[in-house]
Amino acid sequence: MRIITFNLNGIRSAANKGFFSWLDKQQADVICLQEIRAQKFQLTNEVFNPTGYHAYFVDAQKKGYSGVGIYSKIKPSYIKENFGLEYTDNEGRYLQLDFKNLSIVSIYLPAGISGDERQKIKYNFMSHYLKILKKQRKDGNNYIICGDFNIAHKEIDLKNWKSNQQSTGFLPEERAWLDVIFNELGFVDSFRYKYPNKEQYTWWSQRARAWENNVGWRLDYQILTPELAPKILEAQVYRKEKFSDHAPFIVDYDLEFK
Repeated sequence: MRIITFNLNGIRSAANKGFFSWLDKQQADVICLQEIRAQKFQLTNEVFNPTGYHAYFVDAQKKGYSGVGIYSKIKPSYIKENFGLEYTDNEGRYLQLDFKNLSIVSIYLPAGISGDERQKIKYNFMSHYLKILKKQRKDGNNYIICGDFNIAHKEIDLKNWKSNQQSTGFLPEERAWLDVIFNELGFVDSFRYKYPNKEQYTWWSQRARAWENNVGWRLDYQILTPELAPKILEAQVYRKEKFSDHAPFIVDYDLEFK
């Protein structure tokens, strides 16, 4: 079973850069997308609906902003779009598909980069989501949570960590929140489980040739219920082509998708 998560920085922009041609070769079972930046009515073209996949999108009320989606080879038994916070539900930041043997989530956390008000919204989102995660750990179901969390967890997860300790995305409160998810709730960071000491990033600033110099941050995750961790076969970030300021994060699992 192959799952890809990817922040597109605009689905139409990524399409123009060859993303869907690349995707056609990946034989993925599920593709979780973030930052679609399009309304559902703008995504009826066949290029946005790859052959062999069921397509699900949650858009933002604001045009050209946020939005998440999931492509799945199998039709889910249940679809959940409501995160439970009105201001972020209006921004299209959560989509969950339930299947027979697990639930798969595409999530896009607020960034907080535009000032204190957005950082407050980010913290509120995190607080609310932690409550959801606690319930999910108790419901007996398996989860694969894919998305752009807009947080680098450890020093190894960003190149210039020393100069970014007071930057949103690497604040102590944000990192401590991930500590709770991994250390107290028991969820697993798939990449770090597979590669405890590997320096790998999934996002690069568009300034100062960050992509070319690999000065990046690891902001994109596939977070798992612990029972799934031993099923990880491979975890990789694809950088041979550039479709966005993020890179696709691919995990292969020894699981039957049904």
